Amino acid sequence: MKALALHLALIAALLAVQFVLPPYHYTNVARVMVLAVYAMGYNIAFGYTGLLSLGHALFFAAGMYATGLAVQGAPALLALPLGMLAGAAMALAVGLLALRTAGVAFMIVTLMFAQAGYLTILYYGPVTGGDEGFVLAREARMLAGLDLSADGPRYLTALAIFGVALLANLALVRSGFGRVMVAMRENEERSRMLGYDPFRTKLIALTLSGLYSGTAGAAYALMFGYVGASFAAIQYSILPLLWVLLGGAGTVLGPFVGALLMFYLIDLSSSVTDASNLVVGVALLVLVLFAPKGILGTIRERGARWLP
Repeated sequence: MKALALHLALIAALLAVQFVLPPYHYTNVARVMVLAVYAMGYNIAFGYTGLLSLGHALFFAAGMYATGLAVQGAPALLALPLGMLAGAAMALAVGLLALRTAGVAFMIVTLMFAQAGYLTILYYGPVTGGDEGFVLAREARMLAGLDLSADGPRYLTALAIFGVALLANLALVRSGFGRVMVAMRENEERSRMLGYDPFRTKLIALTLSGLYSGTAGAAYALMFGYVGASFAAIQYSILPLLWVLLGGAGTVLGPFVGALLMFYLIDLSSSVTDASNLVVGVALLVLVLFAPKGILGTIRERGARWLP
C-alpha cells in the first residue's frame, strides 16, 4: 500500500504544481513527463529484464513517425494509438531477431537496427522530411477536442499519459510476470530450469518496452508539434539509459527522477556554461562512485526496501 500511495501522491503533486509553475517550466515539466514514459519503457527492458539495448530510439521514432504521418489524414485520436502499436510492433520485429543473441552482441545488433531505421528516415526524405523533419499543423494536434498546442491541455494530457503509464508499470513489476522478468535478469539459467522460457519472456518484455517507447514518441509528436530524424539518432538510445541509471534501474519511479534531474541539470548548466555536457558527465561520474544503483536504488538499498 505504501508503494501505491507514493505513486498516487506523485501524480497528485504533478497535478497541483501546474497552478504555480511559470510558463517556461510548465512546458518543460510536460516534456519531462513524456520523456519519463520513454524511460519507463527502457527500464522494463534494462532495469527489470537485464536487456542492455542501444536501439530504443527506433521504437520511439516509430511511434513518432507513425503518428506524425497518420495525423495528416486522420484524427489524432486514431493516430495516437497507431503510434503506440507501431512502437510495439517494431520492438517485436527487432526482438525476434536480436534476442537470438545476448550480452554485448545484443547491444550491437539493436544499435545496428536503430541506425538502419535512422538511415531509412533520411533516405525517404520526401515522405519523412529527411534530417529537417516536419511540423504538425495546429489543427492536426486536436485530441478529442483538446488543443495540444495550448499549455493547459498539453500539460494535462501529458500528466494523464504519464499517470496511466506509471500505474500500469507498477502493476506490471508487482505481477507474476514482473517477478519472472527479474528472475531472468538475476539468473537466466535457473529460471530456465524452473520451466520459464527466456526467449518468450524477453520478447514480451521488449515488446512492452516498445509499447511504452512508441507511446512516448507518439505523444511527443502531438504535444510539441514536431517530427524529426534527430529523435531516431543514437543519442535518443543513450539518453533513456542515462535517465534510468541516474534515477535507479529496476525502480518504478527511477525513470521519472532521472529524466527530471538530467533535464534540469542540462538546462541550468547550459545557462551558465557552454560545457554543459561536461557538467552532466561529472554528475554521472559522482553517481557511479557514490550511488552506483542510482538515486532511488540507493535509497531502497539503505532502508526503503518497500520501493518497487
